[in-house]
Parts: sequence; structure tokens; C-alpha cells
Amino acid sequence: MMKKLIRITTIPLSLDKLLGEQLTYMNQFYEVTAVSADEKELERVAAKYGVQHHHVEMTRTISPLRDIAAVWRLYRFLRQQKPHIVHSHTPKAGIVGMMAAWLAGVPHRLHTVAGLPLLERGGSKRTLLNHIEKLTCRLATQVYPNSFELQKIIMRAQFCAPHKMKVIGQGSSNGIDTDHFSPAQITADEQQNLRAELGLSPDDFVFIFVGRLVCDKGINELVAAFKNVASARFGFAQRPVPDDQSLRPIGGNVKLLLVGPLEQDLDPLRAETLSDIESNPDIISVGFQEEVRPYFAVSNALVFPSYREGFPNVVLQSLAMGLPAIVTDINGCNEMVRNGFNGLVVPPKNETALQNAMEQLFSDPTLYDELKSNAQKSVLPYEQIAVWEALLEEYRGLEALPEI
Repeated sequence: MMKKLIRITTIPLSLDKLLGEQLTYMNQFYEVTAVSADEKELERVAAKYGVQHHHVEMTRTISPLRDIAAVWRLYRFLRQQKPHIVHSHTPKAGIVGMMAAWLAGVPHRLHTVAGLPLLERGGSKRTLLNHIEKLTCRLATQVYPNSFELQKIIMRAQFCAPHKMKVIGQGSSNGIDTDHFSPAQITADEQQNLRAELGLSPDDFVFIFVGRLVCDKGINELVAAFKNVASARFGFAQRPVPDDQSLRPIGGNVKLLLVGPLEQDLDPLRAETLSDIESNPDIISVGFQEEVRPYFAVSNALVFPSYREGFPNVVLQSLAMGLPAIVTDINGCNEMVRNGFNGLVVPPKNETALQNAMEQLFSDPTLYDELKSNAQKSVLPYEQIAVWEALLEEYRGLEALPEI
């Protein structure tokens, strides 16, 4: 009889997008149950990957009474199931999952850290979030930062005892399936049809962002920088570049494609940014998309100016699709993207630096082609099956450890 493995995230979207087929893979070796909020969506995700599920309502905001209720419901479920491993992802699922698993006496309580939202908070809220992070790590038996730089941040903040922490493989929570995320998967006809649907001309240079449209993803800076790039595009012929012959023709259009949900509840965008997204004809916002590969396929470069991350899948996906990436100099992003090799790295929260990088890629085809040529090969160390096998090895290694 297989041992039980419980995987917990706050919302089902995280199970789907952060873990995906990893759930199916692990279900070959353990009896996997996915736990999350939003019962109807959880049912869909669990069926998609062929695993069991259990609904526990959780909120992404600090809500003491509802959080205590979530801990109690999960505790009762774990006491009944007696799993071998509980593995949580995302901050709220982390504290709820680790507390319930500790109370239920689960022997192996694992938590993956894929970013620290508290880094962008201040005052009393930051103090509270620091305590929650420390408690989550204290209750866990193992903590897995999903990048080496994130591990350093956690150590400097003294959130977790060093002996509890380990980065799985080379980083990433799930790796990248380079067969799936390949430009060859999207036919020329599919690309042509999507470009027509989006109103893109053949000579448009398309910057793409994929993710939640919120402040700490750098959307305010991205939209402002893009406006300047778009308004200055006719002046690129006068800009000094290494090879004047490589300049794009005057009149080449630049577009910004935003793929992801607008979330104005927790981390809202500025009113000016919202107005620009709605009114600027060169900005195309398509909302959440279940399938993002076609949008990568009709784009030229990723722009991902986030303030904080763990090891973002979007950057891996875009590189695998052959797109150079402009990212901020934060953990995870600066581990995947080497400045001048497969993309450009800029300081976070710096609109001018972001604008300059976008102008470089748009106006200098020689630089662009060089970065593009290195994009796909740069993700090979993060091949998905290697990440899954490394995590499975970690799970199996726990069986030899004494139960805590």
C-alpha cells in the first residue's frame, strides 16, 4: 500500500500552474491528495491531474478567525488520513498546513518557499508576517527555498534554521518541460491567426508580460516605460548602437502584450496605469489564459520587472520558447537570466533602466539575435523531469529519517 502525500496550496490555480503534471508523476509513488480552497475549481484541477482532493477554505489575506477555522478543518482531515508527508506551497497554505500537520503529528512536514511577499511590506504588517514566516519554518521539518538566492535571503532574515533548508536540484518548484514549451509546438497558421486576432502586424515588435497584473510585479513601471519606448520609436535611427546597419527601420511598431488577471484587491495598480492599459492602442491586455504558449509564440521578448520572486516559471517558459528576457535583479530571475547572454537584467522599481533595456532590444537586432540564440539552451539545467526526480529522491530519503 502506497504512503499518503498531501500537497497544499492556498488556491487551486497554484496547484495547476505551480505543480501541474508533477502531481500526476508523484501519484505513481504515493497516494496524492491535493488540498486547496475553492471547492469547484479544486475538483477540476484534481481531475485534470488524476489525484484525490480535499477542500479546505483559505484566504490569501490575514483573517485570524477564518485561518483558525482552516487549521482546525485541515487538522481533522490529517488526523483521519494519517499521511506520511504534508508538503505546502504559498504563504497562507504554509502556515495553515504546517500548523495543522504539526498538531496532527504528521512525521514529515515540508514547505516550499517560492517567494516572500513580506519583502514588500513595512511597519507592523511586516513584523507580523516575519513572525508567521518564522513559525511556519519552525513547524516544518524541512524547508525548500526554490532558488539559491532566496535561501540566502531566508538565512539572513533568520527565518529558518540552516540545517532544515535545501534547494531541490538547481532550483525551481517544478522545472520546465522543454518539449511542451517549444516554439515548434505552435504552427505558423496558429501564430498568424492569433496575431490577426490581437491586431498585430507582421513587423510589430511585441514585448510580453505573463502573470498577475499587480503592483509588485512591476506593472506600473512596465506600462510607464513602455509608453516612453512607444513614443520614442521614430527616434531610434539617431541612437548610437554598435552597428548602424543593424538598426530597425524607422516606423517599426512596438506593442505590449499583457497576459494575466487584473487583481485590484490585495496589491492594486495605480489609476494612471489602469487608464493606460485600457486606452493605449499599443497595449493589449487579454486577461488570464489557460494556454500561454501561443502568446509567447507571437511575441519577441519577455519583460518581467517583478519586485520579488522565488523561481518564476514564466521566465523559464519564455526562455524555452526562444524569447530573450528582461528581468529585474532579484533572486530567481537573476539566476536564470545572465545579463548580455540570454537577456538583460535591470534594477527593480527603476522605470528608466527598464525603458533603456526595452529600447536596446527593440532598436538593436544584433543584440536581440544574440540573446535569442542563447535562450533555449539556458533552460536545460531546469528540465522538468530532473526536478521531479530530485524531489522524489528527497521524499524517499525522508523514509530513512526518524519521525519528528
